[in-house]
Amino acid sequence: MRVVFAGTPDIAVPSLKAVASKHEVVGVLTNPDRGSGRGKKLHHSPVKDAALELGLNVLQPDRLNGEFREVIKALNPDILICIAYGKIFGPLFLGLFPRGGINLHPSKLPDLRGPSPLNSLILRGDSEGAITVQTLAKEMDSGDILLQDALVIDDRETAETLTEKVAHRGGKCLLKVLEGLEAGTIEPRPQDHDKATFCGMIGKNDGLMDWNKPAVELDRIVRAYTPWPHGFTFWKGQRLNIIEAEPYTGEGYSGEPGEVCGMDKKVGILIQTGEGLLAVKRLQLQSKKALDYKSFLNGSKDFISSVLGADNDL
Repeated sequence: MRVVFAGTPDIAVPSLKAVASKHEVVGVLTNPDRGSGRGKKLHHSPVKDAALELGLNVLQPDRLNGEFREVIKALNPDILICIAYGKIFGPLFLGLFPRGGINLHPSKLPDLRGPSPLNSLILRGDSEGAITVQTLAKEMDSGDILLQDALVIDDRETAETLTEKVAHRGGKCLLKVLEGLEAGTIEPRPQDHDKATFCGMIGKNDGLMDWNKPAVELDRIVRAYTPWPHGFTFWKGQRLNIIEAEPYTGEGYSGEPGEVCGMDKKVGILIQTGEGLLAVKRLQLQSKKALDYKSFLNGSKDFISSVLGADNDL
């Protein structure tokens, strides 16, 4: 089939490569280059970099307006494939594709419609999710289900490792759907909209840790917000990112919630929570590089016995 592929971040790259290996990708739609850093140097999206490596036609419109619809129409596409593109497709745009559009979404729809399902799965403590391929519809993530593939979530999973799983399996799911659509063997299944749940955009302060919560929940926060924005707290008025941690199973330490009780040489710095201790293995003080717990303590001798907590400036 003649495909227009729409995507922007790393999670979409393996799927682009998989689709391009079996189908004719006539255009790759991705966000415009963005400036960042002191010099506002322009940076490409990961999907653009991959498309250029593959020698594909890259399209980066600011708006999906009438002028751009003419560009797409001239490509004579059959289908639109979308993975985390970042813009909403209107009916006029979708009408350019005889076979419509399909979208890969990393949740067991109708559960967790929205932009952050993988983070939400970890926060809830789920042991299983799914990769769903659905038709693109007017309402977000509400299209008919074409394929649903179970996704196992282990107890040390982070948003980063889970994203990698989805990225590498997503391409196979899309190819299976495209094959089924061509053969006429796929029966679209409407979602039960009454069972829909939702997740929202992640903000830089979403990982703020309330030390009154149990260690198990705080561990989930750390893993759910890796690699961004991280679980975090405050020490001496400075933001302290908790990069890696896990619930502590040993004994012999206690304190008030947020108190740094000591160190176990095998697992890390021990912080009291509302229920149990959290063992912190890697952490990062504001404007500093991330350190393992031993290196951090070498440079912060007064960290033990201090009490961590929220900051009123948030």
